[in-house]
Amino acid sequence: MSVTWNPFHGCHKLSDGCKHCYMYRRDAEYGKDSSVVTKTAAFNLPVRRSRNGAYKIPSGEIVFTCFTSDFFIEEADIWRKELWNMMRIRSDLVFFIVTKRPERFFVSLPEDWGTGYENVHISCTCESQYTADRRLPVFLKLPVRHKSITHEPMLQRINIRPYLEKYGNEIESVSCGGESGPEARPCDYAWVLDTMLQCVEYNVSFFFHQTGANFIKEGIRYRIDRKYQHSQAARAGIDYSKVS
Repeated sequence: MSVTWNPFHGCHKLSDGCKHCYMYRRDAEYGKDSSVVTKTAAFNLPVRRSRNGAYKIPSGEIVFTCFTSDFFIEEADIWRKELWNMMRIRSDLVFFIVTKRPERFFVSLPEDWGTGYENVHISCTCESQYTADRRLPVFLKLPVRHKSITHEPMLQRINIRPYLEKYGNEIESVSCGGESGPEARPCDYAWVLDTMLQCVEYNVSFFFHQTGANFIKEGIRYRIDRKYQHSQAARAGIDYSKVS
């Protein structure tokens, strides 16, 4: 089971993958400025309790954290220690964070972090070769116990072999996904397959989690409705689980 926790909302577009950000698209429907970062009413959600004293988020849940911003964005520096503390308190939950800003990881890091909290998983997202080569050398050296790589939106073929070769034992998984929305740029199945084969070569788990809206397979372009993008990816049957 999983829940989503957005302790703050708003972000700044950082690279090409942000061009058609779903959060900007959704906020625009309500005339909201997505570039303004604000604390939300759900800020302390992980430690909220019901009237009977039990936590509102039950033990064992995966908590998708900060999916309407970037956890390491500058405006959140003043809140981040408090957020880390809630994760420390709720060691019975798994907090899953995706970031484009690995270089800001050490800002407001708690003193007891050490080699990382066991219940925190961080994934670095790289939509292109340029962003992979810029972010991964920083990210893969960080003291994080659970790391993964995400290509979403995947905008081109990406070679991560050098990183899989050097850090394969530390990378828990790699996942790929296309871009959603009416202006989605193409995601070619050949790129996804290439990443899968790289993962098989270095025995790293791989997941193809969504096709995106503008999907190309064997030269044919498909427009895929949002509600089918995950199921169509699953039907491809190309996920790979690491062999122990």
